[in-house]
Amino acid sequence: MEKLKEEAKRITSLEIQGATNVALNAIRLLMEYACRIENKCNTFEDWKEKLEEAKVVLFKTRETEPAMRNGLNYITRMLEKNKERIENGEILDLIETFQGDYKNMIETAREKIAEIGARRFPNDSSEDEFTVMTHCHSSFVNAILMKAKSQGKRFKVIATETQPKLQGRKTVKKLVEVGVEVIHVVDSAMRWAVNNYEVDLILIGADSVTSEGTVLNKIGSRLLALVAHEEHVPFYVATTLLKYNPKTSFGILEKIEMRSPEEIWKNSPKGVQIINPAFETVSRRYIDALISEGGIFASSHVHGYFNKLYPDLAETF
Repeated sequence: MEKLKEEAKRITSLEIQGATNVALNAIRLLMEYACRIENKCNTFEDWKEKLEEAKVVLFKTRETEPAMRNGLNYITRMLEKNKERIENGEILDLIETFQGDYKNMIETAREKIAEIGARRFPNDSSEDEFTVMTHCHSSFVNAILMKAKSQGKRFKVIATETQPKLQGRKTVKKLVEVGVEVIHVVDSAMRWAVNNYEVDLILIGADSVTSEGTVLNKIGSRLLALVAHEEHVPFYVATTLLKYNPKTSFGILEKIEMRSPEEIWKNSPKGVQIINPAFETVSRRYIDALISEGGIFASSHVHGYFNKLYPDLAETF
């Protein structure tokens, strides 16, 4: 368990960034932990107890990560359904299989989202380039942009730096590598950029989606949504439904992760209180639609699509 806790610190410290990467690394760590304790468990109940303890450790690494929680819950839920095979010594093979299943769910979702989202980019070759704005770094947003680029569509991207960890620069570097024109601005220049560059579409990712259709994403996302609302710019959220938090349909509130003040200002003057929320909510009223593997629809419909596409996860709660 101590080794698991030590390895889990890479998620807590943001050495591993992005909701998708966090989810994939968490299920990998669960698999590695299971390998280490194989000789300590003889029955299904033994395994269940140990894996539930491991899940608690991994859940605590990041508060706002339903994609990770859904992945870990999927594995333990599927093990529960196959417990007779566990007692026959197939536990590690089963975990590896279910780990692969969840990884495939994410990759399949990314491919579908890229294909669907790229259709929102015009095909014409007019002189005026289509302009997209984004905030932070989202593998699903990037997948859409990369797909549109591979289809020969002409567009440029305005990307924020995303304080305090500058995750927006990851987006910039990936786009520049494939020849996309990028304009990079500080977070506080969001409204200025929309006004001065005639933005056609704003596209962000998500770390969590609630049953009411509220999206949680990097701090600054709501500001950008308000700018979109003010300037009448379409505002879309690209996300897999695996980032939906099913517990919110039972009254549980999604938490906002508070990060270390040192990420903002190391060795700050004594007496200064520094608040560092990692995420903020974006109300469904400011979201034109989610772009997901289930299609494009109002964010308030997420619960129904999630239950339809991922019934095994819906049974978890």
